[in-house]
Amino acid sequence: MKWTKNDLQQYVNAKEYVDTIIVPLLPFQLSNDSVLEKDAFQREVLVAFSQELEKELTGRVLLTPNYNYLKTSKKEQEIDRIHSWIDDIEQQPFNHVFYVTFDSTWKKNEQALRGTLIWLPGITSGTLQSDEMHSIIRSNVGQVSELIRSYWKDKD
Repeated sequence: MKWTKNDLQQYVNAKEYVDTIIVPLLPFQLSNDSVLEKDAFQREVLVAFSQELEKELTGRVLLTPNYNYLKTSKKEQEIDRIHSWIDDIEQQPFNHVFYVTFDSTWKKNEQALRGTLIWLPGITSGTLQSDEMHSIIRSNVGQVSELIRSYWKDKD
């Protein structure tokens, strides 16, 4: 389920089946012209990936709005901010929290996150509409959905 009116209405009626949250972590930085295009492209790909992952796991996951942060911010501060999201999320019956990102700097702080970080190697160029990009996204979705299902098996 996505963060849309219709999907959230469905969630409220079926929340006992939806036990997993997916939080896309998306950095941005307008101050560095040399990485603007790459960063914007990675954002587009991560949003497409997150939506495809939600489709693949429909019925059991809720895709939150994107968590946006400045690329230059201190991760410790961002973790506190993310945990305020998680505090609110934990008011619902969620057993699993997954963060998806291309930003490798989260790996250094992974242990501090309440949930599981899924870091994807960055795709730095291409065209989102190309068949090749769709194939890459689908391949990654297949692998990540298998990983998430393994967490479900461990808990079930």
